[in-house]
Amino acid sequence: MEGVSYQRFPRIKIREVKEDFMKFELRDTDASIANALRRIMIAEVPTIAIDLVEIEVNSTVLNDEFISHRLGLVPLTSERAMSMRFSRDCDACDGDGQCEYCSVEFYLRVKCLTDQTLDVTSKDLLSSDHTVVPVDYSDVSSGFDSNSTNKGIIIVKLRRGQELRLRAIARKGIGKDHAKWSPAATVTFMYEPEIYINEDMMETLSLQEKTELVDSSPTKVFGIDPESKQVIVVEPEAYTYDDEVLKKAEAMGKPGLVEIHAKEDSFIFTVETTGAVKASQLVLNAIEVLKQKLDAVRLSDDTVEADDQFGELGAHMRGG
Repeated sequence: MEGVSYQRFPRIKIREVKEDFMKFELRDTDASIANALRRIMIAEVPTIAIDLVEIEVNSTVLNDEFISHRLGLVPLTSERAMSMRFSRDCDACDGDGQCEYCSVEFYLRVKCLTDQTLDVTSKDLLSSDHTVVPVDYSDVSSGFDSNSTNKGIIIVKLRRGQELRLRAIARKGIGKDHAKWSPAATVTFMYEPEIYINEDMMETLSLQEKTELVDSSPTKVFGIDPESKQVIVVEPEAYTYDDEVLKKAEAMGKPGLVEIHAKEDSFIFTVETTGAVKASQLVLNAIEVLKQKLDAVRLSDDTVEADDQFGELGAHMRGG
């Protein structure tokens, strides 16, 4: 209808936030925006990762390609990734990808001089930029055993006389190009469930039937109040939309005893990062990338350019 606005104003409520973990609610929007935000966090928020490796000496048991691949998957702190240039767009080095604006150099020089096996780890990587270094997982607050992880991520092991010397170039990239640039370990969202219990019908059940109803749920969604002996909702978000409780109610001849609906405009997000960026920063960066994408469609004056980039979506959003 002409003049009708479908504009929404999404809201975010943070439930829990740690360095590499965040749980929040996204409300007053639909699944398209929620899924777009999830996909951007996984594949389009830029980070920094090793992209070029020049091996000088390698007498280890692993070949050059194997070591290069392992180096590429080492997460690097990427707080400055949003402000860095993509190497392909850098005019300071003509796209060579080896200047201070679009890359960071790393060096590794290790030789085993004893009979004891020597672990070469991510902490042996020396960076030319102190803000871009391998992620340190030895933090006690991370929940890992600090005694077993304070050496960093193992790259290769050396025996007496074996040596590894190399130079590596880290560049800005996104997970859509390669998984090593993805800042997310996992990003999930679920519809927030609304659970209603018909109290009048529940009164007709015996305590044993109530217990059977509660136990029919594979997750701890329901419980029995120790005082009133009534079925109560303990943890609604533990519900996995398995319909087991609904099936049990029907089998007992009590359809409608429990009703469960998904709120179509409310989502619960769980975000875990690799440590390359903080979880809170990952969400903020994803929102910024999403805004840039929407602005590119909404404000583009060049129809051909917009169609090439966004196809039918661009034409649709312009009203074409």
